[in-house]
Amino acid sequence: MAHPAGTPQLTFRAVVLAIVLAVVLAAANAYLGLFAGLTVATAIPAAVVSMGVLRLLGGGTILENNIVQTGASAGSSIAAGVIFTIPALVLMGYWPDFKYWWVLGIAGLGGLLGVLFSVPLRRSMIVEDPLPFPEGKAAAEVLKAGDNPGPGLKILGLSAGIGALVKLAAGNGLRLIPDSWAVAGYFADNRVIGYLGTGLSPALLGVGYIVGLNVGIVVLSGAILSWHIAIPLYHAFFLQSDPSLAAAIAGQPAADAAFAIWNAKIRFLGVGAMLVGGVWTLFSLRNSLLAGIRSGFAAARKGAAQGTAETDRDLPMKWMLAALVLFVLPLLALYQAIVGQWHVSIPMTIIMIVAGFLFVSVSGYLAGLVGSSNNPVSGITIATILFASVVLLVLLGSDGQTQVGGAPLGAVAAIMIGAVVCCAAAVGGDNLQDLKTGYLVGATPWKQQLMLGIGAFSCALVMAPVLNLLQQAYGIGSKTLPAPQANLMASVAKGLFGGQLPWTMIAIGGVVGALVIALDGWLKARGSRFRVPVLAAAIGIYLPLELMVPIFLGGLLAHLVQRLHKVRDDDEAGLDRVHRPGVLFSAGLITGEALMGIAIALPIVIARDSEVLALPLDSGAWAQWIGLAVLAFVGWLLYRTGKRGEAAA
Repeated sequence: MAHPAGTPQLTFRAVVLAIVLAVVLAAANAYLGLFAGLTVATAIPAAVVSMGVLRLLGGGTILENNIVQTGASAGSSIAAGVIFTIPALVLMGYWPDFKYWWVLGIAGLGGLLGVLFSVPLRRSMIVEDPLPFPEGKAAAEVLKAGDNPGPGLKILGLSAGIGALVKLAAGNGLRLIPDSWAVAGYFADNRVIGYLGTGLSPALLGVGYIVGLNVGIVVLSGAILSWHIAIPLYHAFFLQSDPSLAAAIAGQPAADAAFAIWNAKIRFLGVGAMLVGGVWTLFSLRNSLLAGIRSGFAAARKGAAQGTAETDRDLPMKWMLAALVLFVLPLLALYQAIVGQWHVSIPMTIIMIVAGFLFVSVSGYLAGLVGSSNNPVSGITIATILFASVVLLVLLGSDGQTQVGGAPLGAVAAIMIGAVVCCAAAVGGDNLQDLKTGYLVGATPWKQQLMLGIGAFSCALVMAPVLNLLQQAYGIGSKTLPAPQANLMASVAKGLFGGQLPWTMIAIGGVVGALVIALDGWLKARGSRFRVPVLAAAIGIYLPLELMVPIFLGGLLAHLVQRLHKVRDDDEAGLDRVHRPGVLFSAGLITGEALMGIAIALPIVIARDSEVLALPLDSGAWAQWIGLAVLAFVGWLLYRTGKRGEAAA
């Protein structure tokens, strides 16, 4: 797509708007990730907002809007890299809270490394042997159709207001309605626990609509395995072999007993499944990984010979190498400050560089196939932490179990490596998705790469304050913000350095993960469009049932909209056209609820009272039914918006 020479791209107003949106979306995705274990791509909502704002400022070019969505989309990638790993340092007891300069160093330098590592991969994955990059294509279509952003902005604004109001009315806000609806009871002479529930979060409906029915079915199936099979079986047949747990839940209501069994035992089935899934993800992509590495080095050797056309210019390779050295030295100092042993910190830095480049390649490839929202960055990070832990077990020896701030030294070091790699992989995959959009609209690659670096570092500046606010208000790792990936990273790292873990449950979960992989392979061999991604199943096993039900319902709504418009599963353009209004509505629900969750945290922290906003009302059991009615109404609005199809966007 050609543009006249000198068409504005990296303008001052575009950069400022991108930074503002990146910071806001980073905060929202941090809350969502800690709450539901998922983050969602933000390029399309950012593009719609950009078109509306720049139009109010006198009109913006498609290339300016592309720069804004490029920088703003860093909000989801940096948030994912941070919340999947860094909270583990607090959960392990190494930090009492989130240290600003440490979080900035890990997230900022990791994000910038992700940008650097993705530069040589652009030509191979986007130009020479192009991958689909579905979200990149969708964002490009939104930008091309940007003459009338008004309807899209109305959808975003309305749904964000709805999400915010429901969040204010629920949970830690006014407490007019609860966060979830649940019924539970004992059966068969109190030997069996039955539990049924659903969350009442509009944001989770939105997440389900975006990820679709396939993923919704898989995560719900994982939750059913935990809550309707494993917990009843454990309570009926194995509880008496665990006297401490049996004593802890004696006389408790069925719902509390079910959660206690899940927290102490059953969720570790998900840990085992995630470990197997992470290793399998790397193994299954071995050929693509090697191809990506070869093409990356080939592009690096070409250097300045890549071409001089404006739409084919990356950041100069010599700058990339100089920046790599510049960014790695502070990370080496950071690792040395932790372990105090050069023979350990230098190999840690080398592992970080090699793993960072390898996994940025994997992340970019997966983003090219399934999009950034479905990119299993957590699986990549698990594999990194496992490998780093094995190396550190050798390098540190008995020193690895030395307690520093309440956590084993080896576990802390492994998490630090995993955090940098996770940030790099998340940003790298997102960067390539944005570069695909730019390639389709005729943007200049080096300007996008520079903007993503600015956006990533801007997000890193605010992550520690946001995390500290959420920690003080709700408690990270609590039922409100379970932080599943960070809990997993902490459990694995501590377990490998002398910690106590229910290894039997983890092993059984590994077997479950292997069976899921086998089922997915069988479905693939049969040519089935329905797939069973093992990491999605593991998340379902690991998280409470009530989080998975609305995700499934949101996916079901997306499926009904698709069937209404008679669009085939393999028609990418048709699916994007039909789902765009619903995606915008869903993004608004997610953003509105998440930002309200952060806003509610402020008075809670200031007053040091979790009920500071609660109204003096006795809501009673009827409040659950009102909450269900509210969720049903929001679902109806989402379906109504989605079924309007292209006209609504």
